[in-house]
Amino acid sequence: MILTKAQYEEIAQCLVSVPPTRQSLRKLKQRFPSQSQATLLSIFSQEYQKHIKRTHAKHHTSEAIESYYQRYLNGVVKNGAAPVLLDLANEVDYAPSLMARLILERFLQEHEETAPSKSVINSMLRDPSQIPDGVLANQVYQCIVNDCCYGPLVDCIKHAIGHEHEVLLRDLLLEKNLSFLDEDQLRAKGYDKTPDFILQVPVVMLCPLAVEGHIIHWIESKASFGDECSHHAYLHDQFWSYWNRFGPGLVIYWYGFIQELDCNRERGILLKACFPTNIVTLCHSLA
Repeated sequence: MILTKAQYEEIAQCLVSVPPTRQSLRKLKQRFPSQSQATLLSIFSQEYQKHIKRTHAKHHTSEAIESYYQRYLNGVVKNGAAPVLLDLANEVDYAPSLMARLILERFLQEHEETAPSKSVINSMLRDPSQIPDGVLANQVYQCIVNDCCYGPLVDCIKHAIGHEHEVLLRDLLLEKNLSFLDEDQLRAKGYDKTPDFILQVPVVMLCPLAVEGHIIHWIESKASFGDECSHHAYLHDQFWSYWNRFGPGLVIYWYGFIQELDCNRERGILLKACFPTNIVTLCHSLA
């Protein structure tokens, strides 16, 4: 799904004042019925993550953490089964999983002789049954399962979706009888930064709006929507490095992208929202 910048900004504007809940996502789908659920979810998640990054610091002051912790303690004293931590996160507009991390760290600092390590915290968030307090374990669990943008459950889902699309891309390359090296094979050869696939025989993607085709040496799979923030970061951290090392390539944003971002075609980085069907191998195109 390719959106103009104006279309994207209309969707993003609708997300400014809505909480990161599944109910909000359903309302967004009703507001924009022509957009796919996957595209809207990706935009929804990315916009919320931008918001959290902008407001992150105010939640991590010692005063804020102590205030949240005391409100949590007072809440569970009144009713330990109520979603005290989840309600608190929603009230102060902070991701439930991140609020759970704050309170868990504060609890362990109070009850353990040494400060908890990051690995211990992460392990407890992945498996709240490890938390030595049953009430807190239940509160953390409620935050994790009700957070649709952050947390270990979301991380697992994102990883699985990313892998699923890499497998899909591999199958499509094999279906086209294209020879390639994948990321693992390239790393075995000593490359550090690598795209998902290097084409051993370059291909030409025929552009229906241009007379000349574009030569492709590599393909990168992104199971997300390509907005300005993420795309510019990928350009800086990944795509231009791939271009310097391997030549021109193709990025597939499976959930779409902002149309105006596809502005580096002549420089050697193309954007698509699906696997292109109008491709031929370079040797065949020159025959």
